[in-house]
Amino acid sequence: MKAIRQPLRSQRPLDYESLSDLVLVARAKDGDGDALEALCVRHAPRVERLARHLLRDPEDARDAGQEALAKLCIRLKQFRGESQFPTWLHRLVVNTCRDVAERQRTRTHEPLPEELGPDVEHDPTRGVRITELRRELCDSLAGISPEQAQVIVLKDALGYTFEEIATAAGMPVGTAKCHAHRGRSRLRERLEDRDVA
Repeated sequence: MKAIRQPLRSQRPLDYESLSDLVLVARAKDGDGDALEALCVRHAPRVERLARHLLRDPEDARDAGQEALAKLCIRLKQFRGESQFPTWLHRLVVNTCRDVAERQRTRTHEPLPEELGPDVEHDPTRGVRITELRRELCDSLAGISPEQAQVIVLKDALGYTFEEIATAAGMPVGTAKCHAHRGRSRLRERLEDRDVA
């Protein structure tokens, strides 16, 4: 008896835009980065509109929108489907805007340009120095372990607590603290080495 050979059907790429939120959430929770990106792209306009509605300052609103999307990527595993995904995301954005507004209220006094010295505001090299510093920081973050970089960004750039980081990254609180300590030490070494070179 001869085996019948049938040509395999060609695997078409998945059309993420046509998938429902629930399917995208399930796939993203399973580690599908394209599904997570599709969720962010789909809901980014809504997130930005809500942030602009809640915060008067356009820059604060933009920062809050970006922070909310970053939190979406990190906290998605906490979404249990007890409400609709847009409802869960709405609460996330509202809470993020509240946090941003609170940080603005409690921000310490920043020195005025005249307090910093002559011509700081009109210093043509200032923008170049800031760009170089950002590039050095990104290069340095790329030179440490991904776990350490993740914890440092969540803790120092986004203001997460170690408990929130541990929950989001699926690691014990002690491990998160250890990654932060070692990562900061490595960053310090790398930045000092650049200054010496």
